[in-house]
Amino acid sequence: MSDTDSFIDEVTEEVRRDRMYLLLRRWGWVGVVAVVLIVGGAAFNEYRKSRDAAQAQDLGDSILAALTQNESDGRASELQSIETVSPGGDAVLNMLLATAQIDAGSREDAVNSLNAIAVQGDLPEIYRAIASFKALLLQSDTLPATDRRQQFEALAAPGAPLRLLAEEQLALIDVSEGNVEAALDRLQALRQDAEVGIDLQQRAAQLIVALGGEPEPLVAQQG
Repeated sequence: MSDTDSFIDEVTEEVRRDRMYLLLRRWGWVGVVAVVLIVGGAAFNEYRKSRDAAQAQDLGDSILAALTQNESDGRASELQSIETVSPGGDAVLNMLLATAQIDAGSREDAVNSLNAIAVQGDLPEIYRAIASFKALLLQSDTLPATDRRQQFEALAAPGAPLRLLAEEQLALIDVSEGNVEAALDRLQALRQDAEVGIDLQQRAAQLIVALGGEPEPLVAQQG
């Protein structure tokens, strides 16, 4: 019985090996492809990281070279000639370009550079909001108050990153239109906001006093 059992075990093992070899011949290519994909994917990721780092370095070098120009016009011209390959790099470049254009007295060009950032939907909201806010400030003497109010109200929407700064600008528009009571109400509410910073809170209090009002006592914030 033991010889028979041993013979059966050997036959069974041979059958198993034959099945395994058959499976390897039939499906072994799947494993090879999987290995190639894993190795190839890792290699591509390393290449992409290296490429992105090189592009960022090239952009930084080009910007630094442009900023070494002594004249504002020269800086603006050099910055404008730089090409970018990513939305983030384009936003940084346009911010710097707008500053150079302001220094050179080209306010309209600066507004255009900032608005180019404000409409880039693939940028984080904070960058678009900052660009839009700065563009509106540059147009305080040229853009009708109605248009500025509409755009600042959009920036003052609940949850917007520059909500409180936009509220301050809306109060100034109220003052420019002679609506002092509306400005005072807005500034009082601004001072009581749970997210307001000390500097903005103090500016609001100073403006309230300048308008003939009296800052209301601050309500202690919970938590």
